[in-house]
Amino acid sequence: MYHTSRAKWQLRIANLIFVVLFLVAIGLLQWASREFHWQFDWTQNRRYSLSPASVAAVERLQGPVTITAYASERGTTRQAIRDVVGRYQQHKPDLKLEFVDPDKEPERTRSAGVQFDGEMVIAHGDAHESVPPTALTEENLTNAFTRLGHRGDRWLVFLSGHGERSPERQANFDLSTWSAQLRKRGFKTRTLALGENPQIPENTSVLVLASPRTRLLSGEIKTLEAYVKRGGNLLWLVDPAPPAGLERIGELIGVELQPGVIVDPTSQMIAGDPTAVVATRYGSHPIVRNFTETTVFPQAAGLSLRLPEGWKSQVLLDTRPSAWSETGRLDGAVKFDKGKDVPGPLTFGVALTRSLEGGREQRVVVIGDGDFLSNSIIANGGNLELGMSIANWLSQDDAYVNIPVRTARDRGLNLSNNTQIAIGGIFLVALPLAFLASGIAIWWRRRRR
Repeated sequence: MYHTSRAKWQLRIANLIFVVLFLVAIGLLQWASREFHWQFDWTQNRRYSLSPASVAAVERLQGPVTITAYASERGTTRQAIRDVVGRYQQHKPDLKLEFVDPDKEPERTRSAGVQFDGEMVIAHGDAHESVPPTALTEENLTNAFTRLGHRGDRWLVFLSGHGERSPERQANFDLSTWSAQLRKRGFKTRTLALGENPQIPENTSVLVLASPRTRLLSGEIKTLEAYVKRGGNLLWLVDPAPPAGLERIGELIGVELQPGVIVDPTSQMIAGDPTAVVATRYGSHPIVRNFTETTVFPQAAGLSLRLPEGWKSQVLLDTRPSAWSETGRLDGAVKFDKGKDVPGPLTFGVALTRSLEGGREQRVVVIGDGDFLSNSIIANGGNLELGMSIANWLSQDDAYVNIPVRTARDRGLNLSNNTQIAIGGIFLVALPLAFLASGIAIWWRRRRR
């Protein structure tokens, strides 16, 4: 093609303009990458994004938060810390991360009580939490933020000595799993045997009556009465059995246990057991407001209310109209007997409040089932979330009521032995042999040409 001198200069100028514009675009992209940060998590389980529980925990912290990471410049520890903390900084801009090299600043490291390389100290106001390097996970960091958000000690005292569900034992019947989750989030738990210590401690945030099996002594009942009368907060887990002499406590708060065990035909189709109530809808109380998880209540009992003066109540849990309280035998074909059984809908969870002098509010929760928080049942559906919301509300910590609990996602891949053998055979034997055979075939064909 013939080009005049003028056409050549026009082509050179066009090429120069293109190069200049291209370099300007590259420079603008570099500037934008420093000034603006966008992150997209397209992984199936969103493993590089925070769970709703973690977002709620860090956003509820009012004011700046400082994380001081005592990590040497060797290795990849600092980068791992930046990656994890950076996810929280996206939701809390005033979360500051500072690094201290223990080798260069040993005095500062010792004064902070740091023992391990990579240990982090989280400060919020006057409160501090330490996170060791072996606990650099979203769950542990979120629990640390949750503990920082709580002010003062929150003691859950479990009555013991009458066959109650224990916060310490590991049996299916007991509550040690729930108790461990409470402690992770800043609660303190202990048991109290009134036969040994006849006084309920003054610093008790919530007294837990976890389904006593044997009858309480008259002196113990009087101690519980005094606790309720002076405004103590109470969680009462009632099973479908005689209330072990606690009728007087029920009269004080206006709650009475109905006879029988709740039977729900709809729940039977879901859980395979007519006495396992599956709850999918809840009341409007803050404990269950916007609560959408399914919860399971094996062997629940109905509650009736006759509130004394000054008490107010709100329903937490109730059954479908098709349910009833079965007062007869539960073996064989169970059906509603008019005149004997109690027809539904039935209430089996209530929250009670009473205004006290000085503007304080007394809070009580009664659930007609203790199994839903037991070690063998608590992992079902939203039972753990419901238990944590109840504990937070009773301890007057309203900011943490009805927020998600679980932070860990299911990232494991569980394969059977046969599947593992099949995968290993394909990648370790079949594919290498196939490549070898194809290579030999190609070599042989080329050699024959």
